[in-house]
Amino acid sequence: MTMAQAWTKSDWRNKPRVQMPDYLDADALGAVEAQLAKYPPLVFAGEARKLKSALASVSRGEAFLLQGGDCAESFAEFSADTIRDTFKVMLQMAMVLTYGAKVPVVKVGRMAGQFAKPRSAPTEVKDGVELPSYRGDIINELEFTPEARIPDPKKMLQAYTQAAASLNLLRAFSTGGYADVHQVHAWTLGFTEGEKAAQYREMANNISAALDFMSAAGVTQETAHTLQSVDFYTSHEALLLEYEEALCRIDSTSGLPVAGSGHMIWIGDRTRQPDGAHVEFARGVQNPIGLKCGPTTTAEDLKVLMSKLNPTNEAGRLTLIARFGAGNVGEHLPRLIKTVKDEGANVVWTCDPMHGNTIKSSTGYKTRPFDSVLREVREFFAIHASEGTIPGGVHFEMTGKDVTECTGGVRAVTDEDLSDRYHTACDPRLNASQSLELAFLVSEELSALREERNRAAG
Repeated sequence: MTMAQAWTKSDWRNKPRVQMPDYLDADALGAVEAQLAKYPPLVFAGEARKLKSALASVSRGEAFLLQGGDCAESFAEFSADTIRDTFKVMLQMAMVLTYGAKVPVVKVGRMAGQFAKPRSAPTEVKDGVELPSYRGDIINELEFTPEARIPDPKKMLQAYTQAAASLNLLRAFSTGGYADVHQVHAWTLGFTEGEKAAQYREMANNISAALDFMSAAGVTQETAHTLQSVDFYTSHEALLLEYEEALCRIDSTSGLPVAGSGHMIWIGDRTRQPDGAHVEFARGVQNPIGLKCGPTTTAEDLKVLMSKLNPTNEAGRLTLIARFGAGNVGEHLPRLIKTVKDEGANVVWTCDPMHGNTIKSSTGYKTRPFDSVLREVREFFAIHASEGTIPGGVHFEMTGKDVTECTGGVRAVTDEDLSDRYHTACDPRLNASQSLELAFLVSEELSALREERNRAAG
C-alpha cells in the first residue's frame, strides 16, 4: 500500500494544528465545507502535473522558477487592473530572466489563493486594547474591532469566488494574446523610469529585432504560436486546512488526490512541524509542494520532511524555499545543502529574500530595505556556486502597483516616502520598478553562472 493510498484528506484533523483559527460555530463551518466540497476545483490535475514536470527541469538547471505576487490577497483591493498589472510585471521579469539566462522561466503567481497569513503572535495590542490578530481575508477582517476579528467560515466562499475570477482572467491573459512576446514593448509600465527602464527598452528592441529576423527567415506559424502564449500557474500557502480539504479532489486519470485550490501549495516556516497537520495534509496530494526553510530548520527536520513529502524522490515534487535574511545565508544554507546531498534528494532550491529582511522603519512602518533583498539573493547564488548546486529560482512578494512599501531601489524610496502609497494589509511588497531591477540582478547572476559552466565544460 502506497503512502497516498494510506492517506485520506481529513487525516490532518488528528494531528497537532498551529496558526489556524478556532471557529465558534461548528455547524456554520460544516455547512461552508459541505458547500465548497460541491464546487468545481479551481485547478486541474493535468495542470499540476505539467507544473511538476516544469519544476523537474528547474531542478536540473534547465529552467528557472519565478514565483511572485501578493503577501496576502485582499477582498477590498480585488480588481482586474490589479491582476493585470502584477501579471504584466511577472511577464517583464520573466523576459529579463529568459534573455539573460537563456533558459525557460517557469512562472508561478502568489495569486488566486493567497488569502491566509500566519502571524508571529495570536493577538495584537493597540492603545491598550488587545484583540485576536488579523489572519487574512479568508479568516477575519483587518478592522480593529472585536467583531471584525472573529473568524467567519463564510469568508472561504468569498475567497473561492475571487480565486475563480482571478484564474479566469489569468488564463485569458496567458493564452488570449496579451502574453504574446511580440508585445514586449507594450509591457513597459509608465513608472519604470531611469537606468533599468532604459535597459529594459534596449532588451525589448533586441528581442523585436530577433523576432523580425525569425519572421523573415520563415518561422512557421506553429512555432510562432509558442511565442504568443505562456503557461502561468498559481500557488499559495496551504494554511487554512478546512478550505484545502474541501477543495481536494481525486484525479480521474491517476486515481490519486490533488489539491484543487492551486497548482502548487507550500508549507510555511511556522507550520512545518514533521508530525503536524500541515505536513500531514500536503504529503498526500500530488501537487508540487513548497517548503519554507528558515534559520531554525535543522538537518534532522529536513531529512524527515523530505522523506514524508517526497517519499519516492520524484523530481519537481519538492521545492525548498530558503528564507534566512541577508547576512545569515552563509550560516544556514550550506548545512541544508549538505543534508540534501547526503540524502541524494531531488529538490528545487529557491530563494525568498523577503521574509528574513523585514524591519520597522524610523517612521513606524514595517518595511524591507531593497539592498537587503538584493544582498540575500547574491548570497544565495554565491553559496550555490561554491557548493556546485543549482540555484533554481526566486520567490518574491511584489505587486504591479506603484506602491511605496520597501525602501530603496532605483527610485530611492525613503522611510519618509513609505506613507505615500502604503497599501499592504500584511507585509511590504516590492513595487513594479523594484521588481524589474531585481530581475536584472538575478539575470546577471544567471548569466555569470552560465558562462562559468561553459568554461568548465570547454
